[in-house]
Amino acid sequence: MAALFWLIGGIALIAAEMLSGDFFLLMVGVGALAAAGSEWAFDNTLASSAVFALVSIGLVTFARPWLKRRMHGALVHTNADALIGRKAVAVSVVDGHGGQVRLDGDVWSARAFDDKQAISPGVSVTVVEIAGATAVVLADSD
Repeated sequence: MAALFWLIGGIALIAAEMLSGDFFLLMVGVGALAAAGSEWAFDNTLASSAVFALVSIGLVTFARPWLKRRMHGALVHTNADALIGRKAVAVSVVDGHGGQVRLDGDVWSARAFDDKQAISPGVSVTVVEIAGATAVVLADSD
């Protein structure tokens, strides 16, 4: 009878995975199915609980990260995060208080990463951070 509960629980968890897409419920559901098999084969609730715990923890620890990387692919930075590390050119003097840079064809408000640094117009800079609508830049060392 306990094997039936493990089986129903496993199927319910795997079905619930369709809503989350995080692969956690899938791993725990497979652990419950393994426990159902153990309960059916050995009729020992303690052993089936141990099988559930070991299989679930093993799958969440080892299989889930691999499966997430495989299915979701590499992280793609978008919006402001995609601008970090890009090269720009100072359009006006950029210091710790403000200035402007040309970044990907657009003029952005900017400020120097180092408050004591003043970047002259025409100097190549690298975006190190986006703070609101302001690019925080660092002069390139040529």
